[in-house]
Amino acid sequence: MIDSSRMRDLAARAVELIARHQHPSGAYPAAPSYPVYRYSWFRDGAFIAEGASRGGDPGGAARFHDWCAGVLLARADRVSALVSRPRTAPAPRHDEFLPTRYTLDGREDHTDGWWNFQLDGYGTWLWALSEHVRRHGADPSRYAEAVALVVRYLARFHDTPCYDWWEEHPDQVHVATLGAIFGGLGGALSLGVLSPEDEETALAARRSVRALVDARGRLPGGSLAKWLGSGSVDGSLLACLVPFGLDEPGSEAGLATVAAVERDLVRGHGVHRYREDTFYGGGRWPVLAALLGWVHARTGRQADALAQLAWIASTADAAGELPEQVGDPLLRPDRRDEWVRRWGEVARPLLWSHGMFLILADELGVAR
Repeated sequence: MIDSSRMRDLAARAVELIARHQHPSGAYPAAPSYPVYRYSWFRDGAFIAEGASRGGDPGGAARFHDWCAGVLLARADRVSALVSRPRTAPAPRHDEFLPTRYTLDGREDHTDGWWNFQLDGYGTWLWALSEHVRRHGADPSRYAEAVALVVRYLARFHDTPCYDWWEEHPDQVHVATLGAIFGGLGGALSLGVLSPEDEETALAARRSVRALVDARGRLPGGSLAKWLGSGSVDGSLLACLVPFGLDEPGSEAGLATVAAVERDLVRGHGVHRYREDTFYGGGRWPVLAALLGWVHARTGRQADALAQLAWIASTADAAGELPEQVGDPLLRPDRRDEWVRRWGEVARPLLWSHGMFLILADELGVAR
């Protein structure tokens, strides 16, 4: 049995915490007290905004989406130049692409050499924006220009190798990134603000993504692979099922992906990122537990979904703050101390963890 009173209390704390740390600009810091996470990622922020949109702070979510649109419109000329670059020209350098993270006032910071070229966040933003607009009846026309920019950008570069969710392996085309692009382009189409030409661009890119994944992004048995040509899985692949819909969660392929993740990355509750993970020793991540619970909720495994939610709640400290990951058990305990020496203890609170808790709690109807 789940403690519904505790779930409601943690959900209320999560909404308050997210709102309290939102910058006046509308940006959400990834983690307000962890030095290298005091920036806003489109990916993290989009999931945080979805939690706020569901959990009782739609105004905060709207301010985040306004901030994202402003960041993009400020770089419209840059996006247009990238998109119009001939395919026969040399590939752009990583620092020419849009970055994955920004300062809270919307600037770019390249002082620490961060692994900054990632495409998934822009697709995730399109998806989260479309969900927020649908849920609250907002006017999508105010975002039309920014949405069109992202559609053209993702369509042009969707098959370009870049860093993954975890800021690793920039030489690969990651299936979780392709899933976010697929879902984001679908979200953009649903907003009804694209020109006929941009609609066709989005549809063609979605077809290309699906063809790439079907040709090179699956393991034997049909489950999704970590990247094109890879022989392993990754916890981020769960998002390809829910919410991005690259595979239906209850389909044969979707069920095969869940089975592969549970076989390789789940110990009891919580989910490891991937088998070779050494970051802080390779613990279990609440954000991935929430993704797995979300998939379970959509495939009739209600008890398993509730168990993941309860596990996430168990990682909260006395103030109700959730961590980035939990270190018991670790895949590589011998590698934990090097990260503690480098950046300190694991980030807490991680606002992405709180956003995902709110999403799953809302999905299961236990936070109302």
